[in-house]
Amino acid sequence: MSQSFSNNINSLNTIVNNVTATDDRSHILTWLLPLEPKLRHKDIQDRRVENVGEWVLETEEFGSWYASSEGGGSDNAVLFCYGDPGVGKTFIR
Repeated sequence: MSQSFSNNINSLNTIVNNVTATDDRSHILTWLLPLEPKLRHKDIQDRRVENVGEWVLETEEFGSWYASSEGGGSDNAVLFCYGDPGVGKTFIR
């Protein structure tokens, strides 16, 4: 295969990849747009019930995590809340 032909193929692949990435980004943004995250956040905030999830703050595990993260310990800086869909994670304060 000639060097010129190989360069043309590489250039064509680059163009195709760039167009595909642009199309994908546009498609993803169009898909996300109807979600309106600010409105969803406000709706969830308005529907929260007082003291839901307070028990989490009273557990020994949370206390330990909180105490270690106060000192700026990067190992414990993130608290991950997991559970099955629909169990109420979104509504915990």
